[in-house]
Amino acid sequence: MQERSTTDTQWMLRALGVAAHGPEADPNPRVGCVLVGADGSLVAEGWHRGAGTPHAEPAALEAAGDRARGATAYVTLEPCHHTGRTGPCSHALAAAGVARVVYAVSDPNASAAGGAAWLADHGIATEGGLLEADAIALNRTWLHRTRTGRPWVTWKLATTLDGRSAAADGTSMWITGPEARQDVHEHRARCGAIVVGTGTALADDPRLTARHPDGSLHATQPLRVVMGQRDLPATAHVLDDSAETVHLRTRSPREVLTHLSDRGIHHVWLEGGPTVAAAFMADGLVDEIVAYVAPVLLGRGRQSVSDLGITTIDDALRLEPTDTRMIGHDVRITATLQEAR
Repeated sequence: MQERSTTDTQWMLRALGVAAHGPEADPNPRVGCVLVGADGSLVAEGWHRGAGTPHAEPAALEAAGDRARGATAYVTLEPCHHTGRTGPCSHALAAAGVARVVYAVSDPNASAAGGAAWLADHGIATEGGLLEADAIALNRTWLHRTRTGRPWVTWKLATTLDGRSAAADGTSMWITGPEARQDVHEHRARCGAIVVGTGTALADDPRLTARHPDGSLHATQPLRVVMGQRDLPATAHVLDDSAETVHLRTRSPREVLTHLSDRGIHHVWLEGGPTVAAAFMADGLVDEIVAYVAPVLLGRGRQSVSDLGITTIDDALRLEPTDTRMIGHDVRITATLQEAR
């Protein structure tokens, strides 16, 4: 029994690795499927390549052909049991003659769940929960939106050692070094949307695109979102044809997140200035902070975040650091809010 458990773990690790090939910002989750024959050999594998393409299980089954009969399927997410752009993966596995299905995470989407129970009812051995924590981490933001109804929000912060985001004259380019700025572009490419306020859009005229070190654009761009009532000039970089842009004429973070959730976006990269950041923080809508701290002192200038209404140290917002590392000459600190909602 222990030997089989170890083997199952190894194959699920492979399925998780396969799933990671999928597009992270896609509306659908990243899912991998590995088919293993009764003799313990690899038969085929597949992963979901994005909305409108075959799910991981049909992709693996197509590669396997008749060799899928009698195999064990290792899947990182419970096989779906609904018909959308594609048919139910539960039916596809059963029709292919798969003998056993091992999955990592139950599907929290009520319209798609139920595949494991259906497979079991049809005589296929089904086991769940293997490497569940790893699979949850792989689809953290998608699972968050599915369970809460809103996207996961990461606030990107660039600050000096004394907590300034701009100098007294308003200039802020560049607080951090080129390595940190490139790191931001890599993070942008993994998100479904970038959000700023009209203040940032007017003052900095940012492009809000995800770019490679040579300046070329990533193949897939996040949605550029500007929130606020003020008009933007037609010449604003954020209105060029590098990526899609929406101007949401609201100051409500909840309205912004509702709009983005309705578009299937599950990870928002918040680059707004101190006022927008404070609004999201005040509403409890920031789940994670990625702070780039530069070894720079300004003494005065714009604070990194506006008034949060905190008057005593006992009410301070406490963060849970999850990663700290040097990026060039700057320090990147990643932390989650202890009571992120």
